[in-house]
Amino acid sequence: MDGRDVNQVGLNGQGIVSQGIDAGFAGQRWLIEERDACGVGFIADQQGRESHKLIAEALSALTCLEHRGACSADQESGDGAGMMTAIPWALLAPWLSQQGFADAPHERVGVGMVFLPQDQAAATSARHHLQTAATTAGLTVLGWRPVPVCPEVLGVQARDNQPQIEQVFLKSDALVGDVLERRLYLVRKRAERMVREAIAATPEGAEWLQEFYICSLSCRTLVYKGMVRSAVLGEFYTDLSHPDYTSAFAVYHRRFSTNTLPKWPLAQPMRLVGHNGEINTLLGNINWMMAREADLSHPDWDDCLAELKPTVNAQNSDSANLDNVMELLVQSGCSPLEALMIMVPEAYQNQPDLVAYPEITDFYEYYSGIQEPWDGPALLVFSDGKRVGAALDRNGLRPARYSITKDGYIVVASEAGVVALPEAEIVEKGRLGPGQAIAVDLERHEILKNWELKQRIAKAQPYGEWLNTYRVTLEEQPFAETDLMEPASLLRQQVAFGYTTEDVEMIIEEMASQGKEPTFCMGDDIPLAVLSHKPRLLYDYFKQRFAQVTNPPIDPLRESLVMSLSLQLGERGNLLAEKPEYARLLKLDSPILNEPELEVVRQSGFATANLSTLFAIDKTASLHHAVEQLCQQATAAVQAGQKILVLSDRSTPREIPRL
Repeated sequence: MDGRDVNQVGLNGQGIVSQGIDAGFAGQRWLIEERDACGVGFIADQQGRESHKLIAEALSALTCLEHRGACSADQESGDGAGMMTAIPWALLAPWLSQQGFADAPHERVGVGMVFLPQDQAAATSARHHLQTAATTAGLTVLGWRPVPVCPEVLGVQARDNQPQIEQVFLKSDALVGDVLERRLYLVRKRAERMVREAIAATPEGAEWLQEFYICSLSCRTLVYKGMVRSAVLGEFYTDLSHPDYTSAFAVYHRRFSTNTLPKWPLAQPMRLVGHNGEINTLLGNINWMMAREADLSHPDWDDCLAELKPTVNAQNSDSANLDNVMELLVQSGCSPLEALMIMVPEAYQNQPDLVAYPEITDFYEYYSGIQEPWDGPALLVFSDGKRVGAALDRNGLRPARYSITKDGYIVVASEAGVVALPEAEIVEKGRLGPGQAIAVDLERHEILKNWELKQRIAKAQPYGEWLNTYRVTLEEQPFAETDLMEPASLLRQQVAFGYTTEDVEMIIEEMASQGKEPTFCMGDDIPLAVLSHKPRLLYDYFKQRFAQVTNPPIDPLRESLVMSLSLQLGERGNLLAEKPEYARLLKLDSPILNEPELEVVRQSGFATANLSTLFAIDKTASLHHAVEQLCQQATAAVQAGQKILVLSDRSTPREIPRL
């Protein structure tokens, strides 16, 4: 992972001490070393009282989560740790005064925490990109503040890769609040695009630009993070120990890297969220987000939306991609919890408590046809500077403990007891269950619990009415009474498609008669399909990529409380807007359809096109060419207005105009 000794004693993903490997081969490197734990939480003052005491307690809580992270072989270079707080104006105001901007109103100033290349010439060029992006957005650059750090406390690897860390101050003449926050978001995305273009233009001379990273750029929040251990964060960033560093909240995170090597930018929290766990559906989430980018639109962005793309990047960590999509939603008008409800919905279909809250179920149902779930992020802690909160995903496989005191002090963490609170002052202790959330509204001075939070969000629109008016549900149809094939023809088809007697008798017949996955013991000593000289079923050539940690594959039939096979067909709506007609989709309870149900789909009122998967075999034919042709036909059909495509090996190919 990052060079740490496999044999050193450490904590694994379940919190169990493991002694490492003495001899023999115990498994692949990612299986043995790369597990996920991550410590995460927040502290907030309900009344919005800023104090340095809160920062000190957050640093102490972060130190208590050291066992949730890992170190390199040098024992000092951690996977990463960080903290998000409100902008500490009491600390930063003297520097602004020294620069001649003592009268700059804080509500019109944004502060960015920036990682710059170590090379000075490269750092100057990076500053130029960001300053150009800011001035083209109508903002004034007040200056760059070198962030005081203590590199001596870093490990060898962390010190060798340490960026030059500075804070940039950007001022607007008129913008404040959410409008300024959106403008700063645009500036950051514009600067990142300029860097990408510079790399593309001079790939050999622009490696340094890869070191350019903006941790945060906001008029409300500031992120201090790095490739450090928990206990070292406050020592490395001396700002955090200064008595003038005050805040009404702090989000803290100790990272345990899993599918990515430790890097300074990958430490958390990100710009809005910090989480533990691992997103199991990441590749699909990234692909779907890239596919829907063409349909995104929002009145707040006008012609600037193209500059916000790409939203996701397959080279980034799962946390970074989750944060990027969440940030787009929040900057387009969603609250952080609403964005999480859209992206990480709870298991609502078989949830008894939701019977009393049908509007929340309607919210989830509406968005189930627009945004697929991001599955597996476990405990998520978030803040946009106005609200701070935490939520568990539908499985709730990571703990989330909270305590609330008499004067509205709230502590949430992935461990109990990370902050020493007098027992006499505590009025409530508890934990979040699967899919539950808790938040503090720093503007209204409210502590909001799960159902109250979600009701406010779900009642914003009449989602239930939209679903009743527009959505169509496919009714279950009986199977045909007559066989579709003669036994001899069926056998020929099974042989042609690679089914064996074992497949039919031990798997298919068992599943059809018992309605469950067959269980039997049999060795599998045949070669991988890609190495075999025998013809194999098409899906034998594909292997499911599960998380690289302890998360097992989950059977949706056995785990029906938290999983569903239902899906929806039809045109997906714009993720950044809510409209009644976006609910016009065809809902299926299962992706497995019989012949009558497939015919109902064709007659459902949705424009449907049948595309043949058959192709003529000749000397020049290839599967690759046939798939490309099929993709072109599908694109042409969609552009012609078709909403549902049926791929069939029983249809005769017909000519569809090429693109």
